Amino acid sequence: MTDYAVPLKDIRFALRAVAGLDEILSQQAFRDFDAETVDQVLEEAARFAEDVIAPTNTAGDRFGCHVEDGNVVVTEGFADVYRQFVENGWQSLPAPADIGGMGLPEVVGIAASEMWHSANVSFSLCPLLTAGSIVALETHGSEMQKQQFLPKLVTGEWAGTMVLTEPQAGSDLAALATRAVPDGDAYRLTGTKIFITWGDHSMAENIIHLVLARLPDAPPGVRGISMFAVPKYLVNDDGSLGERNDVWAASVEHKMGIHASPTCVLNFGENDGAIGYLVGGENRGLACMFTMMNHARLNVGLQGVSLSERAYQLALGWAKERVQGTAVGKEGRVTIINHPDVRRMLMVMKSQVEAMRAAAYLAGGLIDLESHAADEEQRRRTSARVDLLIPIVKGWLSEVTQEITSLGIQIHGGMGFVEETGAAQFMRDARILPIYEGTTGIQGNDLTGRKLQGDEGRALRRLLDDMRSTAAAVEATDGIEALAAPFRLAVDQAEQAADWLLERAPADPNAAGTASVNFMMLMGTVLGGWMMLCSALAACDAGVDANFADAKRKTAKFYCSHILPRAAAYGSAAMAGPEDVMGLAEELF
Repeated sequence: MTDYAVPLKDIRFALRAVAGLDEILSQQAFRDFDAETVDQVLEEAARFAEDVIAPTNTAGDRFGCHVEDGNVVVTEGFADVYRQFVENGWQSLPAPADIGGMGLPEVVGIAASEMWHSANVSFSLCPLLTAGSIVALETHGSEMQKQQFLPKLVTGEWAGTMVLTEPQAGSDLAALATRAVPDGDAYRLTGTKIFITWGDHSMAENIIHLVLARLPDAPPGVRGISMFAVPKYLVNDDGSLGERNDVWAASVEHKMGIHASPTCVLNFGENDGAIGYLVGGENRGLACMFTMMNHARLNVGLQGVSLSERAYQLALGWAKERVQGTAVGKEGRVTIINHPDVRRMLMVMKSQVEAMRAAAYLAGGLIDLESHAADEEQRRRTSARVDLLIPIVKGWLSEVTQEITSLGIQIHGGMGFVEETGAAQFMRDARILPIYEGTTGIQGNDLTGRKLQGDEGRALRRLLDDMRSTAAAVEATDGIEALAAPFRLAVDQAEQAADWLLERAPADPNAAGTASVNFMMLMGTVLGGWMMLCSALAACDAGVDANFADAKRKTAKFYCSHILPRAAAYGSAAMAGPEDVMGLAEELF
């Protein structure tokens, strides 16, 4: 299997050309950092990903994890990697300095996380969930909870989880049944949760579970959900660990992929009740959890980038080594990269990986500006754009990853179907991405509902206006001006579909639901095109390496000619109307 090589050049380029790293570093919150410091951090993160994390990937896939006596046993070697991860301070990278973090921009943490996800996505899910827990507790926790839990979470000595799903509920959080009964200053929780990523392990000294549950007098539905911090080991007043709390892993799921990530069934309160602490106030659990959920959704999209990059690297290495057949203009047998269809598949992979990376970094950079820009109006508008982009980044990136990892197998031919090449693992690992942290359908509904109709399309129109401004700049730039016309067409198609939804959805309750996924894929395809135009424009700067710039321009041209035409099909399907989807009677299926 080809070793993982961090694409540092493209990561740095995306940070500056698309994510706006220079503007982010100019904010007062990041005054202690400069571009050179960021480069040094990225180089060290790359070394750690390549040399320490990546060697565990195959072993984790083969050996997975299991439960013994209510405790999860992970793949040999993971604990040592986690120890080094903590000792090197990687968990604290984007956490604010006032809670013990390094205080680097969120987008720098996203770039480092891409490397770790590529190296071993099963392993990296553990620090990902901890990072989300930090954000949730920093935003909604009481002062006591922050003092008690955050310092160890920020270092990574303790881990965090997100505990939502129950057997009878799935994505329907209104059906949650886990109970929390007051007991002095705390609560005792009882119930069973499923699909809890890294729900138990011994790599960290303690685990802080953020659990959704209902109080005895809670109103029905999602209005009656509260969030509780439930430690695996109770914490004494002096910060030391006390007795084991009443939360246990009953089993781990036997999954299609991410074998080394323990997806746990957790039982709370089989004995006296699991002790938990209310976070954010009664019946405010959903709002509190969505702080963590949005962080997770962006990172799921980022995992798509990571697995796609890894699949592309493996396929490219195979295409350059595998000798088979002849090619026009070549003597004798050739490597398969010389065959036009293999070249087409590689370009489909390469162009979309670069567009996906840029889209994820754009969202990460906007999160930094949302929190730290000096101008209040800029923060407000940036927040609206982040809200708009999150379902697109999560949904589109995770769906495109299915295509890219599948093409990775296809390029390998029959050997791609053989586990020893490693190509199949990336496809298996990637298959969860459109499902967890909100399915593709949920992302589409969020986009067409709360994000489009919720503000009558204003945030989306501002986004489309900015896209057209980029197209105008491209039209005025020699060498790339031809990219503007197909992109303008795709932007027009996105606007047409948005107008159709805004007009039709209020009168037809099925219109948004049946159009949502196609509309989301349309917006993702156009967003990717915008990223490629921004990249091609930035590559025209005199300081960019000539070969790198040439590759950027040609990759952008391929995206515009081969990927952007999909926008028309998505738009047409989105506007087809709900009748074709809902018209067949249930008994005729």
